[in-house]
Amino acid sequence: MTKAYDRVQKCYESLKDEIPFEPKLALILGSGLGDFASDLEIEGTINYADIKDFPKSTVMGHKGRFVFAHVNGLPTVIMQGRVHFYEGYKMEDVVLPVRLMREMGAKVLFLTNAAGGCNKDFVPADLMIIKDHISSLVPSPLIGENDDRWGTRFPDMSHVYDPELIDLIREASKEVGHEMKEGVYLQTTGPNFETPAEIKLAQVVGADAVGMSTTVEAMVAVHMGMRVCGISFISNLAAGMSDNPLTHEEVNENAKLVAPKFKEIVKVTLGKINEII
Repeated sequence: MTKAYDRVQKCYESLKDEIPFEPKLALILGSGLGDFASDLEIEGTINYADIKDFPKSTVMGHKGRFVFAHVNGLPTVIMQGRVHFYEGYKMEDVVLPVRLMREMGAKVLFLTNAAGGCNKDFVPADLMIIKDHISSLVPSPLIGENDDRWGTRFPDMSHVYDPELIDLIREASKEVGHEMKEGVYLQTTGPNFETPAEIKLAQVVGADAVGMSTTVEAMVAVHMGMRVCGISFISNLAAGMSDNPLTHEEVNENAKLVAPKFKEIVKVTLGKINEII
């Protein structure tokens, strides 16, 4: 048994009696999007601080807890607050929550994040379906000893974001009357925002949005056989694309604008996912 696998098992043992049901889907709420859970009929919560050897979320606006609820009939575990590499954690810590939610029973991972738009057709408060990602600028979460109980040593990443789930997000956005963009997401380490030159590089390699999370979580989920989909909330235009300085406050302000649209699309999508898993 690898140390990482053993650690996840110990985390699970410390909270399993508090889990109200076996979730089928895991939903991670990004910066400014944590309010999604406030309108749900919550059936249970577990604070990260109460889980043995579990990393703590330190970013303002991240509540730091698991929320359990049925969303459009789908048993769901929701992360209100994720763990970031820039907080000083090892990559093993960053992806531990995903591995733990898989241990709880989740078969699908739905990722969301706040991102800077580097596609010239994007504007703040857009929502983007993640079709693919670029993870080359951050350490792979799969470096180190592999545990075959999770997955193969060399997992295929040809289709990280499940085509069928992407179609369901598209259908949901049409049903609620909200247009969505689609594109490629690139993860950097953070916590600093990118320079204009770095954004030009991101554009050259094909990125439409840039942020500080998500790709490593998606890779670990695929490694464990989970199906993955994701939405980026375009919180601001990336460096060099406007005259405004980049701030975390801008992220939160634009999140308030997009919140109703985001909630509708996610809820309808989860109802559709419930029909196929």
